Amino acid sequence: MSVECLFPNLLCLYGHIIVVMDIRSLLNGPLKIRHLVLVLTIAEQGSIVGAARHLYITQPAVSRGLREVEEALGAPLFERGARGVRPTPFAEVFIDHARAVVGHLKQATQHIAELADATAGSVTVGTYVAGGNLLLPKAIALLKQQRPHVNIYVHEATPDRLTNGLVAGEIDVVVGRLTAQHGVPELQQAALYHEPFEVVARVGHPVLDLGPTTLADLRKYPWVMPVGQTALRGELERAFARERLDLPEEQVDCSSPMTLRAILAETDFLALQPHTIAAADPSLRLVDARIKGIGQTVGVTTLTDRLPSPAVALMVRCMEQVAIGIRRTIPADLRTNPRGVERPGMP
Repeated sequence: MSVECLFPNLLCLYGHIIVVMDIRSLLNGPLKIRHLVLVLTIAEQGSIVGAARHLYITQPAVSRGLREVEEALGAPLFERGARGVRPTPFAEVFIDHARAVVGHLKQATQHIAELADATAGSVTVGTYVAGGNLLLPKAIALLKQQRPHVNIYVHEATPDRLTNGLVAGEIDVVVGRLTAQHGVPELQQAALYHEPFEVVARVGHPVLDLGPTTLADLRKYPWVMPVGQTALRGELERAFARERLDLPEEQVDCSSPMTLRAILAETDFLALQPHTIAAADPSLRLVDARIKGIGQTVGVTTLTDRLPSPAVALMVRCMEQVAIGIRRTIPADLRTNPRGVERPGMP
């Protein structure tokens, strides 16, 4: 009799024989939704104790539930250690699917509630710098005019955390700078507008008296730099490299928009800001310098395999409508996409 393995490449690593379960076994067997939530919570908390505290149940109940899942799957999901637990390769596969299943159930519950009350509903929007300053507030105001009883929740985080929240069903739609997404094929991106980044300084900054400037002029001043491992940081470093220039000697790495704005307003630091932010801030002035190849496409990200609720669909339509007005405020010669800047297809 032959035994087929769910994880053939990992069989020898743990020495377990994994028996394939058909759909009837899963439907009639012991694996329940609570088991999915349990495994996800253990992975997030990093320990049995943390999971028990988070779920308001006892540690023995968590251990018993985990044992039931492992017996149902025929595979160890966590390695126990002195500092908690660590997911096995089996768990990493299972967690990805469990997160998607729980996410779909959350969305289904929300859709049913909205169908029961066509005037209500809720939308959870994930955002980061691009989109959060102008596009999203205006879109929320527009949606509230049409559906005042819709509840709107805004979460600001890094792009990778927002993507995880989107897949997990904790976020309905993400708005911000569009970049290539690898490893999550179900993501769907729609561009709304393109804008350049501008060099900005405080009102009265001495650089404003220079007229047209070059990067060689600008690197003499202190800079608030984008944090490492971000697309904008890479683009700025390449811009200096093209001019055979080192990065500014005095710099502060900052990912907080509020902190960045405060530094600019009180010091002689320079920074890059999206055109829509820079032009709308009365405390900032645009420096007469155009850095080639640095721009962004702002858009929305959703999941292809998840049907949006009526409230989510309306939010996306409101963002599209607001984006039309934003595009009109950007000078025509600045709307074009600089060579080398990634730009998904515009609608």
